[in-house]
Amino acid sequence: QVQLVESGGGLVQAGDSLRLSCAASGRTFSSDAMAWFRQAPGKEREFVAYISWSGGSTYYSDSVKGRFTISRDNAKNTVYLQMNSLKPEDTAVYYCAASSSPRVRANDYGYWGQGTQVTVSS
Repeated sequence: QVQLVESGGGLVQAGDSLRLSCAASGRTFSSDAMAWFRQAPGKEREFVAYISWSGGSTYYSDSVKGRFTISRDNAKNTVYLQMNSLKPEDTAVYYCAASSSPRVRANDYGYWGQGTQVTVSS
């Protein structure tokens, strides 16, 4: 069974940092692009960042550029999202996803985790 399992979410204050992890099991994702999306209550799922299979290419949404960093460890079949200088508007459920190539549209990703809640208080 293929699974993506996110962890690391929580309740923090504005300006704090969090590191999310997404561990894959069931098959290797070392040849897949991986991405993070987020969804706030009442809003559509929003692209946050992606990373190519090698880690050599990354791309961020304007809303997180300069504050978030996506990385991966293919030996551990894990992708990370380091989130610094968190803002209340970053509050959302964060999902990791896998695709054969890096994309910004959620519909292009075939594998999804169950999500982890990030809440940033002001």
